[in-house]
Amino acid sequence: MTNLQNLSVEQLRKVVAIKEEIERLEAKLAKVGSGRGPGRPPGAAAVPVVRRRRRKMSAAAKARIGAAQRARWAKVKRGKAAPVKKVKRKRRVNAATRARLAAIARARWAKVKEAGKSAL
Repeated sequence: MTNLQNLSVEQLRKVVAIKEEIERLEAKLAKVGSGRGPGRPPGAAAVPVVRRRRRKMSAAAKARIGAAQRARWAKVKRGKAAPVKKVKRKRRVNAATRARLAAIARARWAKVKEAGKSAL
């Protein structure tokens, strides 16, 4: 940079005008780039965020709410009988029936093979 003492008045005015233009453009760039204006610090948000505090519930209030909910469920369940689960048992076939079914299947397959087929 040149020495400012050796500049004429005209040149000094130009330097001041250029510096002001640079500051104006930097402020504009900061405003566009980060959502901050020239007067805000770098960490500040563009619009202050207002956070609402969560309400705290006392243990007694929680207990009252829980007791009321249990009472409501008891009233609902009072009218209904406990559901009885019906267990579906597997059907069992005794040995005589199994033998009879096997004989029927063998006879069916004998007819199929006699006809020269390989499927029913």
